[in-house]
Amino acid sequence: MKRFLTIRRLSVLFFGIFGLMLIGVFVFQRYWMEPGERCEAEGKWYDIESRICAQPISIAEITGRPIGVTRAEASAEKNKELVGIEDQLNAQKRARDAATEAERARVQALRQQ
Repeated sequence: MKRFLTIRRLSVLFFGIFGLMLIGVFVFQRYWMEPGERCEAEGKWYDIESRICAQPISIAEITGRPIGVTRAEASAEKNKELVGIEDQLNAQKRARDAATEAERARVQALRQQ
């Protein structure tokens, strides 16, 4: 009686599966891991899920505040700027109102003559 799984067939099956797994490891290394290592060696960020190599952006570029300045300090500086702008707008409004009142008074004086 001949058996289906003889030692020769088992060894061929084992080495075949081992070879396929070894090829799979090399393919994984070549197409998934090496691009990430190359990307990180260039100083960029690599997302293995989407396989995208991206340039990191400094938080200072996004927020516009200099490096070393805390959020509170930057917020206080912006608030000072806003207060200055509001003061300028209020001064312009007062000047317009004064000019309007002066024009009304001039028109009123012309009507009474």
